[in-house]
Amino acid sequence: MIIVNAQQIKKYHAANLVLDGVTLQLQDSEKVGLIGRNGSGKSTLLRLISGHEPVDEGMLTIKKDLTIGYLPQIPAEFEELPVYEVLAYGYRELMVTKQEMSVLEQQMCSSEAAANPEMMERLLKTYALVQERFELGGGYEMDTVIDQVASGLQINRNNDQRIFGSLSGGEKTRIVLASQLVIRPDLLLLDEPTNHLDLKGIEWLEQFLQHYHGACVIVSHDRYFLDAVGTKMIELEDGEAYTYLTNYTGYMKEKEERLLQQFAQFQEQQKVMKKMKETIRQLEEWGRIGGNEKFFKRAASIRKALERMEAVKRPVLERKTADFELSPLDRSCRKVIAFEGVTKQIGESVILNGAEGSLLYGEKVMLLGDNGSGKTTLFKLLLGVIEPDTGKVEQGARVEIGYLAQQEPVRDNKLTVLEYFRTEGGLEEGEARSVLAKYLFYGADVFKPLQMLSGGEWSRLRLALLVRRKPNLLLLDEPTNHLDMASREALEEALEDFPGTVLAISHDRYFINRLAERVWELKEGRITTYLGNYDDFKEKRGERSSQESISVSGTGDTISATHMSTLQQTEKKKAKKASDRHQPEAKAAQSSDLASQNERRREQLELEIAVLEAELARADEELCRLDSIGDTVQLEAMWRKREEEQSQLDALLELWMELPS
Repeated sequence: MIIVNAQQIKKYHAANLVLDGVTLQLQDSEKVGLIGRNGSGKSTLLRLISGHEPVDEGMLTIKKDLTIGYLPQIPAEFEELPVYEVLAYGYRELMVTKQEMSVLEQQMCSSEAAANPEMMERLLKTYALVQERFELGGGYEMDTVIDQVASGLQINRNNDQRIFGSLSGGEKTRIVLASQLVIRPDLLLLDEPTNHLDLKGIEWLEQFLQHYHGACVIVSHDRYFLDAVGTKMIELEDGEAYTYLTNYTGYMKEKEERLLQQFAQFQEQQKVMKKMKETIRQLEEWGRIGGNEKFFKRAASIRKALERMEAVKRPVLERKTADFELSPLDRSCRKVIAFEGVTKQIGESVILNGAEGSLLYGEKVMLLGDNGSGKTTLFKLLLGVIEPDTGKVEQGARVEIGYLAQQEPVRDNKLTVLEYFRTEGGLEEGEARSVLAKYLFYGADVFKPLQMLSGGEWSRLRLALLVRRKPNLLLLDEPTNHLDMASREALEEALEDFPGTVLAISHDRYFINRLAERVWELKEGRITTYLGNYDDFKEKRGERSSQESISVSGTGDTISATHMSTLQQTEKKKAKKASDRHQPEAKAAQSSDLASQNERRREQLELEIAVLEAELARADEELCRLDSIGDTVQLEAMWRKREEEQSQLDALLELWMELPS
């Protein structure tokens, strides 16, 4: 069923045409990713659908009685309300009903009502009606639902009575998101919902939306998230909307095919139009030479046909993106940074507790962890902004650090982009404007005050300054936040080619998958190292958490539950063999001998398999240890040894499977 129908809608911001003839439809229960470059009109379209702004031209129809929940990108409401009232904002009518019940309860308990039976009866009838309205509206489940959503988004319920305006931007975003999720409207409009969520929160939100009964329109630059949740993509480009019935990966393929097809149509039409114009010119020339009016009429007829022809727009196959030219001025020594036994306590909270790790030149490492786990604190220690309580942090020779903070306040937000860049970069105006153009600040954009910049523009400007300083070690705290997809891909390409060292905090799983060679997980003050990208980390973390280890007495060895299961199966087969001896001797002696030989061979193979599995488990632990201390020589040797043991194990398993059961 169609719940939203937009036909040829236009929207202006002052004299600027933002949406130019947008046509789209939203169906009940579908999950739509709304994508496009910064400034393409995504947030504007959400405000039109939510009713916050009117349509200037065209038709926008919304299904009658459709409930809509809208999450603006930057929460601007509720500043004076307590956090609990913001969380329960969708239940505000029920909150009024609850207050009515409370007033009626006080009146019923008064001495006046106790002395007046008629008044008490009237109050009881009124209370019953109000209570029924409260129950039918879901009032008694309200706090349970709020608790579930707040827990999933990691909202601290101890802050329920704090004033919303006193919270950080990230806390505000999570609370406003929760306030929309708890009421479960027919249509959810979410503008960058994954901003300020850690990986655990993002994965919870993915699960929530995948099983959500209503429809969702999600503005997001998180490509991994759109792949997991989206069933339809709507792209806003040059004021128009293009619909793709697939997830983000499918959209990328289909868009490329559409552009190539559109370009072929454009070229074909250009050939036809050129031929028609040539024919018109020739007919008119013949008419002038021969004085024949027939040629002029035919030329006029072709000209009218040419004017009626709907021109195919020339598609832009490659749009201009920011040019992040990352090149260090000098390379550092091989060991860039190392820290060992680092502890840091802030107030009564232990943030880091014996953390250790090291970075080698040219490595690209991603630092993951829940919000509040200490990632930014670790960055400050590496930068030397704060000192560890215990432990040591060592920086190699010739290390030049470039740091991009997640949020960086502006000292004077009245400065223009050009003034700020010239001051911070030490450039003349001409050179500064030339450099800014590479980061998509053209013409009048360079005279924008900093306070008017969007999140994506501010990120691009800070990255421009970072590149200008030519560091050989990049410490990046959520570098893709607020960047559109084109800018994210441009940054990823630049980081791939960057010969220096990268340590990045990121919750962008697409970004991590593309760049990470190692993943550091910061949990409970310590760092665990995983080789590979995000998918490898997720798989290995799952294996590590599910693996149960038990100690075998007398040997000091540790064998996993899988190995023990193999040994238990061997013992069962021995018991079965013993019981078989007591069966009637109906089998031929030759068959019995063959079966016994196979059984002995099976037992021998299972013992060898168990030993090799234990060896592989120890090798994996040694690999993690060597990787954490950065000993690449021994790491490579141990990896080769492990590969040999794995090959031996595979061969033994094949032999075991070939034996008759």
